[in-house]
Amino acid sequence: MSFDLKLENQLCFPVYALSRQIIKKYRPFLKEIDLTYTQYITMLVMWEKEKITSREIGKLLYLDSGTLTDVLRKLEDKNLIERKRNSKDNRNLDISITQKGRDLEQKAKDIPKKLFCELGLKESEAIELRELLKKSLNLITK
Repeated sequence: MSFDLKLENQLCFPVYALSRQIIKKYRPFLKEIDLTYTQYITMLVMWEKEKITSREIGKLLYLDSGTLTDVLRKLEDKNLIERKRNSKDNRNLDISITQKGRDLEQKAKDIPKKLFCELGLKESEAIELRELLKKSLNLITK
């Protein structure tokens, strides 16, 4: 592998560019359910967990507290989640999904399939790419 200072030799650039392009592909689908990409991935966590702390969401999504606070506030304003101070640690928030948040899951359920069709990858290629990216993320965040 060449380590010359050329854009084409950088590992970070195709990952960065791909991420931006994939998020761009999500936008029309997310617009239909009135969520930004960051709100969507937060709701993915909520649909899976239903009740979780803000600190745990931040760790799962690799979001700093400033970004996450704003996302959670906006989701609460939309009545998709509720935030309450954690009784054991006043610095942390307990986040729970509302009925409206649960109902939104039904409207969002086809988004992954729609996005997959947009990408043009074979299923095996998409799975291979996802697993390689997850492995890389785990290695880099150890």
